[in-house]
Amino acid sequence: MDDLDRRILNILRRDARTPYTEIAESVGTSEGTVRNRVERMTEEGIIERFTVTTRTGNVKAMVEISVAMDVDTAGVSERMADWPEVDYVWQVSGEEDVVLIVDAVDTRAVNELISQAREMDEVKSTKTRLILDERLG
Repeated sequence: MDDLDRRILNILRRDARTPYTEIAESVGTSEGTVRNRVERMTEEGIIERFTVTTRTGNVKAMVEISVAMDVDTAGVSERMADWPEVDYVWQVSGEEDVVLIVDAVDTRAVNELISQAREMDEVKSTKTRLILDERLG
């Protein structure tokens, strides 16, 4: 991955629907070059998916999870990623091991998801923060 790839990715991170012609103009190359690079980065797994961010009125939360020392954190993360309310699962360093970004219909649904996590044998503790506002970086 080179500087041009990074510049293309930065544009797509802000808006994955940006037309290739607009990206090409912004980074100073042709539409075909942008198209080929995006296809290559998708095939190589650098771009994992194109997604949509919505303003649903739902409750968003960050759930920080600590797991036991002898646990396969990747396996726990994969299972949690399948939960419908979970937008992102991050394996992180520090006090917690896994962070979920959750988009649920209400606080009851967030609480049910936390309970679901706590029922897993591998989970030692959880810490939850409601997301009050978000801005695109």
